[in-house]
Amino acid sequence: MLGLPLLAVVLSLLPHTGRAKTVHGSFDSALAWHSRGQHIFTFLFHGEQAVLRVRISNVAAAVGKDAALYLYQDEEWLKMHGNMEEYSCPERLSLAQISIPLNQTEYNYTLPQILSPVAWYAIYVDRYTCLMSYEDPRTDEITFQVTLLNPDAAGNPFDHFGADESGLHEFFFLLVLVYFVAACIYIQALWQTIKKGGPMHTVLKVLSNALLLQVVSALANYLHFSWYAKDGKGAPFIGSVAELCDIASEVQMLYLLLSLCMGWTLSRMKKSQGRPLQWDSTPTSTGIAVVAVIAQVILLVWEQFEDTNHHSYHAHESLAGILLIAMKICLAVSLAFGLYQIITVERSTMKRKFYITFAKGCFLWFLCHPCFVAISYLFKDYQREKVSIFLSHTCCLWLSIKSGEYLDLNTR
Repeated sequence: MLGLPLLAVVLSLLPHTGRAKTVHGSFDSALAWHSRGQHIFTFLFHGEQAVLRVRISNVAAAVGKDAALYLYQDEEWLKMHGNMEEYSCPERLSLAQISIPLNQTEYNYTLPQILSPVAWYAIYVDRYTCLMSYEDPRTDEITFQVTLLNPDAAGNPFDHFGADESGLHEFFFLLVLVYFVAACIYIQALWQTIKKGGPMHTVLKVLSNALLLQVVSALANYLHFSWYAKDGKGAPFIGSVAELCDIASEVQMLYLLLSLCMGWTLSRMKKSQGRPLQWDSTPTSTGIAVVAVIAQVILLVWEQFEDTNHHSYHAHESLAGILLIAMKICLAVSLAFGLYQIITVERSTMKRKFYITFAKGCFLWFLCHPCFVAISYLFKDYQREKVSIFLSHTCCLWLSIKSGEYLDLNTR
């Protein structure tokens, strides 16, 4: 589909450390001075016995620079960054709830009991961070590994998932299981329908491809989170494949629905009433669909560059995400107008019933994400993206299966 190779390159080049809860890297005094603290991680701890484990490679250099990690809770972090000019560097450091001196090779810190999930931010600072002008310490590099652990169901600190990600592993396992059961039920009938051809043969093939991409996305997400549960890093490339398949499926459905609806609208006066229901694609309808697909791909690429922390196009918190929502609402309204014109002049009861069912599917497809994003705002900040993912994948599964059933009934 148009633009997908470009999107694949973008997803592979963007960093994925925001999703890893075992963080590797090196402490940079110059970056810490320039930013008044080198950001190391953001993580949502919860419950009792949450643990922060730090390992460093060069203790002597860290001690010589008075290296330390400073941890801030969400409220203090936002307060500090919302009024950067009002606080001097020492004052910003004094707002930290916890400071951990890096004076040993390995350090395990158990956080105080956290009654409700809260985001913690960690920055690296040393004796050069608050100087008026930077002085190059000329010391050996200090590499680190930070492991972030929440308590599991038994209360032991073995869970790599933050509060914003808990439950995703189990959800994608159930989703893959449902897809497998659905495949066992529908695959034979769908294959026979595709083999015998018919006026909606191409539509069934595109729907099948879109559903297959959804299955691959769910399976890749499950594999990624399975590895993530073991090491806190997962498989970022497989995560990118999952997201690419998810986006490709949505782009295919967008092209299909627009091309179908616009084709029927533009050609309804030229076709005889007795002509079988089919994909009446015209150059104009194809052009409209292609323009909409290109616009969506551009917004998706833009959204990835604006929000490199979670790489989830379900978040819709950036300007590009808001424009995507607005685009879907506008498309739903335009399709409603076009399908209403078709339904009012259609004489065939069977076709009219199909158009009405098709219209309902279109509205659900285009409006489900905007509605789910709106619903997610009823939940706490850390739950919003997770709720949106749950609802969106469930709705896509239901719509894909129901669309196949409707088209199968109308091609017999």
